[in-house]
Amino acid sequence: MDFYLKEQGVCTSFPYGQLNISGNEDYGFRPYQLMVASIAGCSASVFRKILEKQKLNVEEWHISAEVERNPEEANRIDRIHLRYIVKGKQLDRAKLEKNLAISRKNCSMIRSVENSIDIEESLDYIDLD
Repeated sequence: MDFYLKEQGVCTSFPYGQLNISGNEDYGFRPYQLMVASIAGCSASVFRKILEKQKLNVEEWHISAEVERNPEEANRIDRIHLRYIVKGKQLDRAKLEKNLAISRKNCSMIRSVENSIDIEESLDYIDLD
């Protein structure tokens, strides 16, 4: 990946578009937003793959991320709580929780920061039967 310095931040390009990064939200994504998005995106993608392999019928997903930052440590991310809400038919809570734990072990982004950022996950589900 190549990055280019711009007046208001940094940018990089991919086949699907340009990514602007800036400490000012008026000019691009803030670095901490990208960090949280990569962790949530990786976790959700791995979790979905596992559920699809098991043919679990999840019809709707929502993941919210609650972030705690430490202003005394350069505003570093101390904690991220990922809250999953899944809706589907014939969902089994124990299976969902087991698969979420498996996805955590296979998410490269969580594994990359697990010794520096406290990442918690919780799961709510709505059975549509």
